[in-house]
This record gives sequence, structure tokens and C-alpha cells, in this order.
Amino acid sequence: MSETTTETPPTFGLGLTWEDYQVGDKYKSLARTVTEADIVNFIGVTGMNEVLFTDLTFGKGVQEAGRVAPAALTYALIEGILCQTLIQGTGLAMLELEKKVLAPTVAGDTVHAVIEVLSVRQTSKGNRGIVKTRIDIVNQRGETVITYTATRMVAGKD
Repeated sequence: MSETTTETPPTFGLGLTWEDYQVGDKYKSLARTVTEADIVNFIGVTGMNEVLFTDLTFGKGVQEAGRVAPAALTYALIEGILCQTLIQGTGLAMLELEKKVLAPTVAGDTVHAVIEVLSVRQTSKGNRGIVKTRIDIVNQRGETVITYTATRMVAGKD
């Protein structure tokens, strides 16, 4: 016979609260391979019909490695992974973003993020904090293709 309990178990899969972050902490995300379909669908939904993304004969030497992905797509894929993991249910707002694109991503590249916590502070409301991180998006060759800092408002513990 099992025991009856009224205690609610913690929810599995929630991201970190602001109190969980410490300056200097580093995390590595899961990886994601950028596909031809990702690029074509992203171009279609955003209207980024730039020849660099739509014409495989444009830009000598650029397209030899494959169809170039918009940097916005690469960034969005990583933010999607972070939304599903690190900030799931705890991310309240993206307050500031500073991004630098360093190299192209092409169809077939696999990218992941390396996240470093730069600063953490509690807000005046007390039940939330401001967390600033540097995110490096790295491909399968170990090359950083995009680096950005993100300042987010993150929920606190109940």
C-alpha cells in the first residue's frame, strides 16, 4: 500500500532562478544542426529574401561550404535552446542585447552555446534579479560564429 501525501513535488524542467547564478559560472547548451529547411523556412517567414541566402551562385567562395544561414536564425536557434532549458519558466524579460557576428553558419553546421555569467543582482522588488551573460555560439569546428551579451530579468525562488 502506498502512502498518501499532500506535498506537491517540485516541477521538473524549470530553468534557473536568479539566485542560482554565480558570477563566473559557465554552462554549455545542447547542440543543434542547422538544416537547409531551417534556412529556407526562416527566410520565408521573415522575408529575408537576400540573394546571399537565396542564390547559391552568388558570392564567390561564400556559398562553397553550403547555403548561408542568416545570423538571426543562428541566434534564434540558440535562444530557443536557452528558452527550453536555462530560462524555462524563470526568464521574465530580455532587457538588453549586444551581438557581434564573427563568421558565417551554413547548412550542415552544428552549433551550441557556451554561456558565462557576468553579473547578477537582485531588483528592488526582491523576487526577481538581473542576470547578464555572455553567450558564445560555437560550431562543430570549435569556431565562435556569434558572441553576444544578454541582460535578462529572471524570476526568483518562491
